[in-house]
Amino acid sequence: MQQKLSKVPEHQAVYLRLRERILLGKYAPGEPVTIHGLCADLGVGMTPAREAIRRLSAENALETLGNRRVVVPNLSIQHIEDLYFLRFQIEPELAARAAKVIEKQSIETLRLIDLEIDDAISRGDVDRYLERNNAFHTAIYQRADAPILERAVKSLWVQFGPSVRVVCGRYGTSSLPDKHSDLLDALSANDPEKAAIALRDDLKQGLDLIKLSCPKF
Repeated sequence: MQQKLSKVPEHQAVYLRLRERILLGKYAPGEPVTIHGLCADLGVGMTPAREAIRRLSAENALETLGNRRVVVPNLSIQHIEDLYFLRFQIEPELAARAAKVIEKQSIETLRLIDLEIDDAISRGDVDRYLERNNAFHTAIYQRADAPILERAVKSLWVQFGPSVRVVCGRYGTSSLPDKHSDLLDALSANDPEKAAIALRDDLKQGLDLIKLSCPKF
């Protein structure tokens, strides 16, 4: 999932790299993100670093405090529940739409990704789990051919990514949600209703784990 700075314009590449770091929990909730720090980490100039921070602040992936410090949001359980409320509305619909049109080759690719997820869980590799789980869901949502809904989901994922990483840190990978078998079966059968149900069950398991980890988060 790593983005290469040489492949796209610098300002876009820096944005994508910072977004990926937030999504995968490389920054903890409440951790500051500074222009100088980003320049040092990525070896880029101040202008693209500043633009990346500005864009991600507009997407609510970063928060500007009263003293103009920019930090990764420290979400309350209410914020998490609100994000999941939106996910429950959108992601099952994307899964249902994907189920109508997805082809065998895409399903085989998803099965390979899911095996990588299982391997990451068994080895306790949180980084790999988060990256491959994101790749799994992204691949399904792209097949739905619903760019507006897909963009909305990407915004939700990057907002709760750091909080999910906190849960992984507390529980390891053994209890992480993985309801993908039912989802893959539904996609293979081109069954929209079952795909939506399986996706909803996957989301519910994740939300329940977050609530269990800390009532106030």
